[in-house]
Amino acid sequence: MKNESKQAVEAFLSSAKNELSTFVENLNSESYEQAVNLIRESQAKGGRIHITGIGKPGHVSGYVASLLSSTGNPCYFLHGTEAVHGSCGQLVAGDVVIAISNSGETGELKSTVLAIKNNGGKIIGVSGNADSWLAKESDAFLFAGVGAEGGPLNRAPRNSILAETLTLQALSVALQAEQGWTAQQYVRCHPGGKLGQLRENEQ
Repeated sequence: MKNESKQAVEAFLSSAKNELSTFVENLNSESYEQAVNLIRESQAKGGRIHITGIGKPGHVSGYVASLLSSTGNPCYFLHGTEAVHGSCGQLVAGDVVIAISNSGETGELKSTVLAIKNNGGKIIGVSGNADSWLAKESDAFLFAGVGAEGGPLNRAPRNSILAETLTLQALSVALQAEQGWTAQQYVRCHPGGKLGQLRENEQ
């Protein structure tokens, strides 16, 4: 590996360590309470969870939809741009949509959020900007911000994606714990691979 590449990797890992350490230190379990309550109230009335994002956060959305679904809280991916071209038809009034945007100002996501709200959906915003448009339009808000992305040019989403993922993993933990899922229930939804070999008494 060339010296420039080695230095870039070392700089990124240092940045990730510093940014995520600071981010995690400032998190607390109470910050998830409003989002959890919003989802639970919706589920009690037959509502469902959806998740959306534009660009790299859209890829995070796909992972989190799978994670939530596999741990007792079915979640549906809502395409960030297709939502305003008919895909909002997957929503019913009272559903909750998790919307991810680092800036909270992405134009395409603004259109999607407005369409969701016009269809009676509730918004959980996830952003690195607590003063953003998305934060203000959300019924519940989860902060997922970092000071630097790391890597050459400090532009491509790297550390912000880690923060968004960690934030939503924590939300999944809260929801799974309240759902009280057993190992048997988990294996029933995940029968394949090594995880599918878990026995009922394994936690």
